[in-house]
Formats: sequence, structure tokens, C-alpha cells
Amino acid sequence: MATIPFRTAIRDALDEELAHDERVILFGEDIAVAGGVFATTPGLYDKYGPERVFDTPISELALAGAAFGSAVTGLRPVVEIMFGDFLTLAMDSLVNQSTKYWFLTQEQVSVPLVMRSVVGAGGRFGAIHSQMPVSWFMGVPGLKIVAASTPADAKALLKAAIRDDNPVVYFENKYLYRRAKGPVPEGDEIVPIGVAATRREGSDATLLTYGAMVQPSLEAADRMAREGVEVEVIDLRTLMPFDREAMFRSVEKTSRAVIVHEDVKTLGLGAELSAVLMEERFDHLDAPVLRVTYPDTHCPFSHILEQANLPNADKIVDALRRLAGY
Repeated sequence: MATIPFRTAIRDALDEELAHDERVILFGEDIAVAGGVFATTPGLYDKYGPERVFDTPISELALAGAAFGSAVTGLRPVVEIMFGDFLTLAMDSLVNQSTKYWFLTQEQVSVPLVMRSVVGAGGRFGAIHSQMPVSWFMGVPGLKIVAASTPADAKALLKAAIRDDNPVVYFENKYLYRRAKGPVPEGDEIVPIGVAATRREGSDATLLTYGAMVQPSLEAADRMAREGVEVEVIDLRTLMPFDREAMFRSVEKTSRAVIVHEDVKTLGLGAELSAVLMEERFDHLDAPVLRVTYPDTHCPFSHILEQANLPNADKIVDALRRLAGY
């Protein structure tokens, strides 16, 4: 295994899938000649040429429409929306066409497209380039949502998304691009969409999280272990459809749950997970399901204020201590 950064794992997955299937095409703003503003696509334009890797005008709606059109006519497009904040401009084609076409054609025509997008705070990009827009897409039937936390998963999940016959939104947290490094298996490693990973075993509380929040969650779990509380950390990896069975198995064992995510609290992923737990595993819960999230506000440019808003190990520990007190 080679130890590589998160963004290199993204690049390697794209490279391998372009080589694996000639129907795969890659396009977006500045992803070809420039190699991507976050250096996730360098060299691919030179290797595969302008017919398969190409730059586009600054029009997210046009990108989404081109992805839909090429997908239903036999290609497997991977389109990059530079910042997740701009997914609002792509939602008409993505939500009203791509996610519904298989349904409208009575399951005859699939739409195998992947929409990659950079999300998350922590880099002083301000309010219009720092959102975690998971909640915008959670309730869209036919849409899969993926968010990796390690380089190995970043590669294996992106390969799975490209090979999936359904529309997939693939979130890449900008905070992880350079900071997350780890071993990545060589070869055609695939992580199935819809399967969570247990990052830490525990018996006293379940912590459900994903993406850049996995690391502070593990740090909080280690701190709680020194206080005699063993926390199980579940990395969801797929946010829709999330791994219900993994969540249920853990909560049946621990009887307590905390959900940690960078999206806002109101109507975020944590609201859905807690509702499912209380509807389907209420008898196993010995305490309320708690959420540690970004506050219901926009991201400030100030680094100090930005960091104050983000979930961190201290906030997670506080929630776990509250649970332990029940």
C-alpha cells in the first residue's frame, strides 16, 4: 500500500476509471488544463485528451444538463461543481431530471452520473464557499450521497460511484485534501455504496459521523476512554442510503447515540438519523439521541469565528459526558 493524500486518492480513482471504461468522461471548471483548483485532476487532460477530459464555461446548470444528457445517451459523466454552495444552480437538472428519469421511463433508462463537489469549512473561504449542503439532497428519491473520510475510502467510494447506474453526489471536504493521508490499497478496490465502517469499537455509546468529523470524533472517543467510557465510532461513508443495520447493531449494543456532522442542525442528517432510531429502536435507547453540529448560521470569514462554529473534540466530549450521565 502507498501512503498518499486524500486529493491524490481522488485523482487516482478518476485516472483508473477513465482507463477502465471508455464511456467515462470528466468535465468541469478548470479541471482539464489547470488540473483543478484543488489539484485533484492534474495530468488527466494530457493523458486522455480533450474529448474525455475538458473544461467548461462557468455555468453549473449547463454542467448538470450536459451530465444528464450524456448519461442517458450512453456515457458515464463525472462532473465537478467546484464548490458545494453552487449546487443550487445545478439542482434543477439534477433533481428534476437526473433523479427522476429512471422512474419516468418505467425503469428502462438509468442515469449513471457522478457530481463531485468540494464542501466544508475550516479554510477561511467565507459564507459562499464553505457550506456542507447535505440536507439539501437528503430527501430526493433516487439520489445517492457519498462522503469519505480517508484516502482509501475516497478512492474506493469514488470508483463505486462512477460504476453505479444511479446519480451520485460525491462530497469532498476541502479540509481533508492535504491533511488526510493514509494507506491506499493498489488494484481495483471498491467500497460498496451504503455500507458504513466501524472506526472504533465500543460498548457504552455510539457516535455516528462522516467526512472531516471522523477525526475529532475518534479523538473525543479516546479521551472518553480515559474516563472509563468506551465509545463506538461509526463512519457512515454513505449518507443516502445510510447503513441502517450498522447503526441499529451499534445502538442495540450501547443504548446511547450521538450524531456529529458539519451541516446545520435544523433538518440536517442528524435529525433524520435520530428520528429513525427513535422510531425503530426506541426500546434500546437509555438516553435521548444527541446532535453535535454546525450552528444554524452562515460561515464567517474570520478564522477564529469559523473554528468556534465547527464541531470539535471538546464539543463532542461534552455531549458524550451528558449521555454517560443518564
